[in-house]
Amino acid sequence: MKKRNVKRSEYGELLGKISSLIDQGRRSIVRHVNAAIVATHWLIGRHIVLYEQKGKTRATYGTAILAKLARDLIPRYGKGFSETNLKRTRQFYLSYPIRPTVSDELNAVKADILELVAKKFNLSWSHYTLLMTLSHPKQRVFYERLSLENHWSVRQLDREMNSLLYERTALSKRKEIVLGRALQDPIVVKAEEEIKDPYVLDFLGLKSDYSESELEDALIRHLENFLLELGSGFTFVARQKRFNVGGADYRIDLVFFNRLLKCLVLIDLKVGTFAHADAGQMNFYLNWANREAKLKGENDPIGIVLCSDRKRSFVRYALGGMENKIFVSRYKLKLPDPKRLQNELEKGRRLFEAFQQKKIDASH
Repeated sequence: MKKRNVKRSEYGELLGKISSLIDQGRRSIVRHVNAAIVATHWLIGRHIVLYEQKGKTRATYGTAILAKLARDLIPRYGKGFSETNLKRTRQFYLSYPIRPTVSDELNAVKADILELVAKKFNLSWSHYTLLMTLSHPKQRVFYERLSLENHWSVRQLDREMNSLLYERTALSKRKEIVLGRALQDPIVVKAEEEIKDPYVLDFLGLKSDYSESELEDALIRHLENFLLELGSGFTFVARQKRFNVGGADYRIDLVFFNRLLKCLVLIDLKVGTFAHADAGQMNFYLNWANREAKLKGENDPIGIVLCSDRKRSFVRYALGGMENKIFVSRYKLKLPDPKRLQNELEKGRRLFEAFQQKKIDASH
């Protein structure tokens, strides 16, 4: 028995060492990829600014140049080089100036200028995209320093910015307590999740629609057809509706207009179990739609959160804090029964999985 326990202990130690090496290797890859992306975007911004500054008239049609660049770059390199992202590269160059020494400039002739610029930045492009939404340089320095010192993920940075950590720390007489609370509950992100960052996938030209995305797309299309065939006044408006708030991009899976209720219906699909954050995200979408998408004479938009995992499906209606109880009851009468939506969600998943299994069988 003792020999067997020793062997198990030795094997556990071996497994632990190999697992640690794999994790280190993955994180090293992520760091190098992110450094190259950030340096590339800074240099792109630099080229755009220098191009605009060559002639006094060029600044007046800078937006047109960016639109033209986007049209030429997207077919070659993907949607990561849209006009919006090109504007961000220009903003990045202007917000984070590098003052190279004479020796640096001479070295740039011999060395790789991309590597030289990469050494100046230590966070990912997603981090800097978030940081650039802050108007005051002191705020950016504050969050950038904390992100570096505490290895914050993008989600962690976003959470602390939304909690107004900078403002709370500045106002507090006991700053160490405020900061200490922020550092007690870190959001840990695995390396394989970091490499799936949309910016990374777009930059590397990798296909971002993994099987999970294929499942989401299949379920969205199935639900779209179901709602249009339901005969409850649903008319299609948009699929994967994109919008921008504060420099950050968001996407709503499906948008309908219901002629009976005279309002927009937003649908958000999650492949996985329902979390309270999903309801909060939908309320954020509803607030945006209420301000930016609702037309005069229309009623307030409503939302439907759909979650699907292998065990069960979940449907939740979101009404954006609507107080008129009579109108709320009218909404519910005109909307499909949640159980019916759940059944369609599960049916769509079964159809997709059966189709995938046929593809697997055909390949053998």
